[in-house]
Amino acid sequence: MTTTTPFGSVNTAVLGEPKAQIARYHGLRSANWLGLTRSRHAPISSAYSSLIRAVATPAKPETATETKRSKVEIFKEQSNYIRYPLNEEILTDAPNINEAATQLIKFHGSYQQYNRDERGGRSYSFMLRTKNPCGKVSNQLYLTMDDLADQFGIGTLRLTTRQTFQLHGVLKKDLKTVMSSIINSMASTLGACGDLNRNVLAPPAPIQRKDYLFAQQTAENIAALLTPQSGFYYDVWVDGEKFLTAEPPEVTKARNDNSHGTNFTDSPEPIYGTQFLPRKFKIAVTVPTDNSVDILTNDIGVVVVTNDEGEPQGFNLYVGGGMGRTHRLETTFARLAEPLGYVPKEDILYAIKAIVVTQRENGRRDDRKYSRMKYLISSWGIEKFRSVVEQYYGKKFEQFRELPEWEFKSHLGWNKQGDGSYYCGLHVDNGRIGGVMKKALREVIEKYNLSIRLTPNQNIILCDIRTAWKRPITTILAKAGLLHPRFVDPLNLTAMACPAFPLCPLAITEAERGIPDILKRVRAVFEKVGLKYNESVVIRVTGCANGCARPYMAELGLVGDGPNSYQIWLGGTPNQTSIARSFMNKVKVQDLEKVLEPLFYYWRRKRQSRESFGGYTNRMGFEKLQELVDKWEGPEVAPARYNLKLFADKETYEAVDELAKQQDKTAHQLAMEVIRNFVGSQQNGKSE
Repeated sequence: MTTTTPFGSVNTAVLGEPKAQIARYHGLRSANWLGLTRSRHAPISSAYSSLIRAVATPAKPETATETKRSKVEIFKEQSNYIRYPLNEEILTDAPNINEAATQLIKFHGSYQQYNRDERGGRSYSFMLRTKNPCGKVSNQLYLTMDDLADQFGIGTLRLTTRQTFQLHGVLKKDLKTVMSSIINSMASTLGACGDLNRNVLAPPAPIQRKDYLFAQQTAENIAALLTPQSGFYYDVWVDGEKFLTAEPPEVTKARNDNSHGTNFTDSPEPIYGTQFLPRKFKIAVTVPTDNSVDILTNDIGVVVVTNDEGEPQGFNLYVGGGMGRTHRLETTFARLAEPLGYVPKEDILYAIKAIVVTQRENGRRDDRKYSRMKYLISSWGIEKFRSVVEQYYGKKFEQFRELPEWEFKSHLGWNKQGDGSYYCGLHVDNGRIGGVMKKALREVIEKYNLSIRLTPNQNIILCDIRTAWKRPITTILAKAGLLHPRFVDPLNLTAMACPAFPLCPLAITEAERGIPDILKRVRAVFEKVGLKYNESVVIRVTGCANGCARPYMAELGLVGDGPNSYQIWLGGTPNQTSIARSFMNKVKVQDLEKVLEPLFYYWRRKRQSRESFGGYTNRMGFEKLQELVDKWEGPEVAPARYNLKLFADKETYEAVDELAKQQDKTAHQLAMEVIRNFVGSQQNGKSE
């Protein structure tokens, strides 16, 4: 009997802390797996000199010991390419679907949920997530999603941190109707969740500039390259009806190319096989300086490189980013992506495919906590990872090109597109569109036939606005509270939160529902310690450790670690290039001021010129910061004074202060809110 070397072997590696180790993993042994053969097999390294076999249809084991696999791997194996038993489960009268179907429906862009606020029996529903490369949303799709939210959802739309919509509260009996409506709008939810490539990010601004347009086109091509090909999505939701869209020939060519043993031959899924990827896979594309996409948090970060004339020449590639971790398990961690190399522009799809296949073949499939590509790279090291990818790529990566400093760009406010039209970026608190805001957006988008872009910061951009439309659009939006960003609290502009309770099954505590009060309290602390209104910090809140709102990149990250309690993470930077670290555990929500007051007070007192809060906390070190928190007795009391910029006399101040207390605000907060709303409603659309 011929024996083969197991692929996917991951040696024990020290990860993060000196004592934190991941146990040896021997992958899916090819002796136990019948691979769909490839036309060529490429050797990976001297340690992997045997044939590389891709994960495919399992055969009966030839040895007594079978490699451990997670339950999800077995569900995928038995699913006939993500069809069974989902196709049967959605037809039953039960309000929910079984365990296997619950895992498989993720590949179709949906999660089964239940309302955790309700006691007694479970009220099941489904969340649907769209797939919108670059955040592009057609006029037709926006109006469709707006209608579906009212007819089949909970009356709101949720903008995500990956430039997509989430539609909550859909009942099982309505799933096919909702899915088919989205598909008939020439859109999709395919691959928005599950063990495959997720939505590909790109800068959302519709700027008519060569590098931006090239980045967005590249993101769309990558999304097309890694879209499942076996038709399971359309079989389940529209009974196999085909909805064909034109695909660039370079995408088809790259997908079909098997020159270096990347593909499953004679398979309906040439890149994914029957087992798809070990876990979710995230990609972002951007241009130099524009870090609106949190480039370093992705499995692959792609950066356009241009010549002096602005013509795109190729791409820098980062690999190995990821946010998810598990509480009290130090072998799991958030990680920044690191440079891999540079590729010419004509090779980008082949390089992306080679990276994906390396993860497909070698990522862990026994324990899903360690299945993301960041753990493979942390175990192997970047040099070995690069060498393996180059075998599938077929050539060496060129040296990483030098890049300028990154900046966070929100793309909010009125801006010129460069083609005679304008775009208007609107801040949406936590990405939740509902009520009068939802009606106003519907009115504007429908009346002016606007297309849309969704941003990675849970905001929305209205595109292709003519000059004559600016004033009436501004008036409609302002009346609904959608104001120019200079009339929005700076803390809110960069804050993000995941949905958490009541529908997320993983939530430990509040996030979206809790962050409005948290931001108000932070603003009150700012005022108490003497920080100015225009000063801000990046605050992100999640209900669990999975990090959907990317809290580990925030200057102040609050990560749910118990009922009404958070881990406090410090050390991210405003341009999203530094990862935060855990500062304190189990801080009750009612005790946040005890930690934040001394931190913000000494930041104001001890910071260097133009030093951000994240920069200050990193420079001071956590031991010193902990000492400041432990010894805190309150800021020095200054003589009572009134803000004469807002209040001309004591009587007015006291009257406003009394009203403010009824709304749990300070007099200054209430006055600023009234002024901002008034000025915003009077805007004539001429301010950029």
